[in-house]
Parts: sequence; structure tokens; C-alpha cells
Amino acid sequence: MVRNPRQTSVCGRSAYTHTFLLEEHVCLEALQLSKTRLSKTKFFVCVFLGSHDSFSYWVDEKSPVGPDQATAIKRLAKISLVKKIMKKWSVTQNLTFKEQLEGGIRYFDLRVSSKPGEIGQEIYFIHGLFGIKVWDGLMEINTFLGQHPKEVIFLDFNHFYAMDDSHHFYLINKIRSAFGSKLCSIACVEHVTLQYMWEKKYQVLTFYHYPLYREYPFLWPGNKIPAPWANTTNVHKLLQFLETTLEERSRYGTFHVSQAILTPRVKTIARHLIRGLKNTLVHRNLPMILNWVKAQKPGVMGVNIITSDFVELVDFAATVIALNDLLLEEDESASIL
Repeated sequence: MVRNPRQTSVCGRSAYTHTFLLEEHVCLEALQLSKTRLSKTKFFVCVFLGSHDSFSYWVDEKSPVGPDQATAIKRLAKISLVKKIMKKWSVTQNLTFKEQLEGGIRYFDLRVSSKPGEIGQEIYFIHGLFGIKVWDGLMEINTFLGQHPKEVIFLDFNHFYAMDDSHHFYLINKIRSAFGSKLCSIACVEHVTLQYMWEKKYQVLTFYHYPLYREYPFLWPGNKIPAPWANTTNVHKLLQFLETTLEERSRYGTFHVSQAILTPRVKTIARHLIRGLKNTLVHRNLPMILNWVKAQKPGVMGVNIITSDFVELVDFAATVIALNDLLLEEDESASIL
């Protein structure tokens, strides 16, 4: 496996990242306690941590601009400075897959692409610029799962670029090669609990937003995990959108992703070229988003999976994990009655 291009020593990390890594064992201990006590609780009423554009901790400035970008951007990107600016807006996470897993992240938002003009069928992660090879990311995740056999994750392959059926067959075979018997076969959403996963030795729920999922029992259809997108730079509009979509989720009987993220518009980027996504939208709005998370409840009409940019900037992980305590309180109250 190729060494991750982004891996650095802890001494070279930001203070936020350093603090997050020091507190990883706390998150894992909290997760372990929740898992033991909620092992028979249905997944779609529990709360899981997620990251937005989970793979974007490293993007390649030297590669061509991705096919997910407009033609005008591709032309501009021939100027080297443009790619440096793109990087500031393409990167939405600081932590590698391993670091995210150790910090409690269990849902991964994955967008993939072939490299047009490249010989072969290699698939890469992509968000404006190309990231690492998908295979390398899957192997990093599988190593963690091998070391933690009771951990369960969601992989959501939701955007595909420059891929025909042959690329999809290649990618699906890579998913199968990476995880093998850990892949959970599709079942009724209401049947999935930790106990169910442990008994069958499953660890990976894989969602695949492309028709070929029908040919593979270990690929769940994308409509089983909707992730409504607010597409706004306004935090108040975002929070209202999250509330509205939660009110609607009970009618679908699926898992549900609350994307607690703000999306820059062209004019946002033009006004704040050098500052980038983190300094323009994330830093100042995350505290308000976190306050919204603290006010949430799990359940059929509550939050299920919550994703964020730069998950280490605030105590996002601990806050989301703590929401599962509400389920435990409900169980204790019911047993008393």
C-alpha cells in the first residue's frame, strides 16, 4: 500500500488536531460503552458521527482538475496559483481515515472518479482536485476494522465522475477485495442492530448510488441513506433546513444523513480567495452548528447520522456520541415504569 502523502508527525499538526488526537481514547471509550448498552437498538434510531468529503484531507495540486469541475475552472487551473486556491476550498477535513476512525467517525461521504486520459481503470477520490487512490483508502479503513472487530462503519459512494460500467465493476471488485466477509448484505433497515452485525461478523454497510448495486448483495441502494443538502452559506437557513428534513424523515423508513455543512458559492470564493473554506465559513459557524447538535434527539424523527467539515475543530465527536445517552435514559425510564 502506498504511504499516505499527507501523514505527518503530531508535532507538525495544528493545536486543534493535536487536541483532537489526544482525546481519541475518550471517544473510543464512550463509543465502547454506548455499543455495549445499545447493542440491540436499531441503527436507524441511533446517532452516528460522519465527515463530509471524508477523503479530502489530501488533494493533488499536480494532477489535472477533476471532471466534477466546470470547463471554465479547468481552463483557469492551467495557472498554477489557481490550483493552490482550489485546494483551500477543496479540502474539508484535516484527519486521515485512520485518524477519523480513532476519533469516532463512522460514516464516510465518498466521491470518486477515474482520471480521464490515464491508462487503466484506477479510481481516485475527488473534490475539485484528485485525492488518494480509493484502494489505498479502503485498505486503511480495513486495517482499523481488523484491529477493532466490533466496530461498524457506513461507506456512502454517492458521486461518480468519468466512470462507465467497466470502472464501476473495477471499483466494486476493489470494495469486495478490501472487506470480504465484513460486508453486510442488504436487509431491512429495521433489522440492523449491533447485535445483528456482530452475530454475522459484519462491519461494513456500503451504499452505492448507481444501478449496478442491484447485481451485488453487499451493496445497499443509495435511497436507503438520503442526505439532503441545504446548499447555502447562511447558517440560519442551514439549521432551518436540517429541522425541516428531520420532520420528514419518518415517512421513508431509511437511515438519514444530516449534512451540517455550509457550501460556498462562486461569489463567496471570489471574495475570500486566499482565506479558504475553513477560515471563511467553518470556523465562525461551527459553534452555532454544534449548539444545534446539542439540542437534538435520536429516534425515528430525530437525528441519525450527522456530518461536518473539519470534525476536529470543536468537540463534535463527543457531542454527537452523547446524544445516544438519551436512548439509554428512555430505556431506563421505560424499565422503571
